[in-house]
Amino acid sequence: MSPIWRLSVEAGLEAERQLLDAVHTGEEERGLLFWRPSDRALVMPRRFSRLPGFLVADIGCAALGWPIALRDTGGEPVPQSPAVLNVALAYALPVEDDEQARIEHAYLGLCEPICQWLRELGLVPGLGEVPGAFCDGRFNVTLGRRKLVGTAQRWRRRAAGGRLVVLVHGAILLEDERETMVDVVNRFYQGCGLDQRCRATSHVALDEWVTSVWSETASLGSCFGTPRESWLPPAGAGKSQARLAI
Repeated sequence: MSPIWRLSVEAGLEAERQLLDAVHTGEEERGLLFWRPSDRALVMPRRFSRLPGFLVADIGCAALGWPIALRDTGGEPVPQSPAVLNVALAYALPVEDDEQARIEHAYLGLCEPICQWLRELGLVPGLGEVPGAFCDGRFNVTLGRRKLVGTAQRWRRRAAGGRLVVLVHGAILLEDERETMVDVVNRFYQGCGLDQRCRATSHVALDEWVTSVWSETASLGSCFGTPRESWLPPAGAGKSQARLAI
């Protein structure tokens, strides 16, 4: 059985919500989820649905084969497709940790294992902003100063005990769909009357550097200190089910 869930974009987003819920309720202290979309969608924070022109942009993106899906984390529009591997990490903030540094620490807790994996593949990853990239941020994982991985996070506080919990998410572009992805993001911005534009040359796919990229993902879980079997979905879990592998 594959360690990477194949889910529709909507089911993948729901699986991430369930992952955060499991940690928020105290059912789990930590959870890790790997999933690959079985379809395509342009995913964005809910605040974008309030933009003038959103409905027109929504129809235009759907006509291109990229319907819009709304997520709970922040950031900007991000295309999701079978070319992408998603990594979602959720945990309760250790009581001894500094709450003031929690956002940076959460990003590093996601990015450093991914960078370790890339280094094991013989690559030299970096972190930082990339002008012209969609959903740009200082915790992009980069190769050759181009964006490979986008990141986002969401925090909640437990009612009992008041501990903070986080879901931090990374989207790794494994196959080269840069031109198509940038086109749909720019079409969305245009439909909403926004001036922002992205460039395909600001992005990079792992298969531009490594062959057999999906087989190489087998070692990624160990970089998070997680045995392979702990992030397999339960036997009999269907594609439409969002039960978590924690």
